[in-house]
Amino acid sequence: MSVPFSIEEMRIPEFLARISADLDRCVAFWLKHSHDEEFGGFFACLGKDGKIYDDLKYGWLQGRQVWTYAKLYNEVERFRRPELLKAAVKGADFMIKHVKEQTTGRCYFVTTRDGKPIKQQRTIFTECFYVMGMSEVAKATKQEKYKQEALSVMTKIIHWVRVDDSEIGNAKLAGVKPTNSLAVPMILLGLIHELTSGDESLNKTYEELEEWCVQQVLSHVQREGSVILENVSPEGKEMPGSMGRLMNPGHAIECGWFLLQYAIKKEDRKLQETAIEKFIINPFNTGWDVEHEGLFYFLDVDGLSPTQLEWNMKLWWPHNEAMIAFLMAYDQTQDQAYLERFAQVYDYSMKHFSDVENGEWYGYLNQEGQVNMDFKGGPFKGCFHVPRCLMMCEQMLTKIRATLT
Repeated sequence: MSVPFSIEEMRIPEFLARISADLDRCVAFWLKHSHDEEFGGFFACLGKDGKIYDDLKYGWLQGRQVWTYAKLYNEVERFRRPELLKAAVKGADFMIKHVKEQTTGRCYFVTTRDGKPIKQQRTIFTECFYVMGMSEVAKATKQEKYKQEALSVMTKIIHWVRVDDSEIGNAKLAGVKPTNSLAVPMILLGLIHELTSGDESLNKTYEELEEWCVQQVLSHVQREGSVILENVSPEGKEMPGSMGRLMNPGHAIECGWFLLQYAIKKEDRKLQETAIEKFIINPFNTGWDVEHEGLFYFLDVDGLSPTQLEWNMKLWWPHNEAMIAFLMAYDQTQDQAYLERFAQVYDYSMKHFSDVENGEWYGYLNQEGQVNMDFKGGPFKGCFHVPRCLMMCEQMLTKIRATLT
């Protein structure tokens, strides 16, 4: 006797059709509105209908869009189109010429439209997305120069993280306490996955670093496994004050599916359970707004008010990460509870974030789920989280549907 499908399993064709259509609209939006044909690179500051409201270029968003285009070209048959690859290459070349500082390997966070530097940040994140973009373009073009760009900057990043960060401008002030921020090992873990996917020759190169990242990430599991803290001490201990009590549910969930990818690769069942239970389920349960739905942006572990003024807003990217994470967890375990959570986030996101008329998603809602800012791109939102989510979910849903028929 066959086992009847659950309500969520019966909705898989619906999920897949809507997500595929949303991905098509999203890519069309960026192809139509964001390309700078005169100077190269991409405009990020785009209004609801794609109108450019600022022509500054943000280095980390350039790298993200290069990666997105190249990834779509490499992995999704209908996007294996010359204009997508051409745009990715043109964006990569703009970054090599204007975003990367040639003497140090540092990358500019903001440039003018024609590439004159405006600002650098004292972080590694623009450099990380430089590496991601170059690596994926190298896979698409088979050109060694892009691979070498990725590897050379990756070497710099490792030095700044594990040896000496003075080159990125972090002065050793007397009152600054050493901190292990979840963002650093997390992004490196994801970056190594991207570098080594399709290029097994690099596995040995980054094996030790990858294991270090996992251990650093796991040190953020605190209070007997009940919370994931954004900041802990280098020794993996809880820190005092607001910074020490800070939780970012979306960040923890994203980290969860990075860990899950690593656990799958290593066939580590215990780590897989930790990734799902500690980094995905617990932060989701804590972060979900039971009154108005949607994921809070920041929370305080003791229930106090976070100092971030936007703490109770609903942002696009945590919901993107939750969709990926729960679908990946379901794909690996066939546990219906994870598909139910995916459907919960999917329904909220498609109702509140997705713009069927103009394409792409709104990024910023108030706590009640109303659009607070109607632009589609800005200094912190570009062509990355939404298309990555839709692409990965489409791939997983296609696989899952095949197993159910």
